[in-house]
Amino acid sequence: MNWDQIEGNWKQLKGNVMQQWGKLTDDQFDVIAGKRDHFAGKIQELYGVSKDQAEEQLNKWLKKVQHEDSCCKPEKSVESAIDKAETKVKSL
Repeated sequence: MNWDQIEGNWKQLKGNVMQQWGKLTDDQFDVIAGKRDHFAGKIQELYGVSKDQAEEQLNKWLKKVQHEDSCCKPEKSVESAIDKAETKVKSL
């Protein structure tokens, strides 16, 4: 999942976001709307961390979301494996 997908699925990710950053209000969640720079700014503001620390938190969260997404959707892994196998066959 990349940031375009985060923005597109922002409302579905609300529980996950609120679990990670509980100080975030519903209004702030709506204003952020999945925009990474707004999100990082709110983390800085609410938690009193540096920009680098906020970015690090976002990167860790994104990896977690990506892992959960791949674990919950095995068909993506299967599709990826099929695509790789087809590419290998074509290259022979």
